[in-house]
Amino acid sequence: MPQITYVQPGGERRSIAANAGATVMLTAVANNIPGIVAECGGAAMCATCHVYLDEASLDVVPPVSEVENEMLDSAASGRRGNSRLSCQLVLQAGVEEIVVHIPSHQV
Repeated sequence: MPQITYVQPGGERRSIAANAGATVMLTAVANNIPGIVAECGGAAMCATCHVYLDEASLDVVPPVSEVENEMLDSAASGRRGNSRLSCQLVLQAGVEEIVVHIPSHQV
C-alpha cells in the first residue's frame, strides 16, 4: 500500500497509508492534515492544495497538465520547479511513497 508523507513548514512529518488511485489532497483532507485547504474540492481551480513535491517523488507522479500549470502560477506561497497541486497527484499502483512539503500558507 502506498504511503504519503506530509512535511509541515516547521519540519513535522506525518505519514499516511493510502490506496492506489487516491489523490494526495483527498488523503490529506480525510486525515486532517493541516495546510491543505482544498477550497475547490479537487477540480484544479483554486491552488489551495499547493505542495512542493520532494525530489525523490518527482518521477512517480503524472506530469503537470496544462490546467494545473496555469493554476500553479497563482499559488499563494510562490511557485517552484517542484510545485504541484495535490489534487492532481494520483497515487499509482506500485509506488511505495510520495513525500510532499506543505507551503507556509495557501491563501
